[in-house]
Amino acid sequence: MVDHLLTPRIVVSRDVCHGKPRIAGSRIMVQTILGLLAAGKSIVEITSDDYYPEITAEDVLACVAYAAQIV
Repeated sequence: MVDHLLTPRIVVSRDVCHGKPRIAGSRIMVQTILGLLAAGKSIVEITSDDYYPEITAEDVLACVAYAAQIV
């Protein structure tokens, strides 16, 4: 399994999450984070124990920055 860096915090691997972009070191896909933001969740909520305490605010912002690059 080889991770390919798309940004310093966003990676893809053919064998993980069906090759979709995800936060490095996790199985949390960029689209999941973007969906939570679109649903009105705040960065604080997303990184809380209710959602994904293993990621940081910087990871969430990296998802937004990655999405902005590909649109």
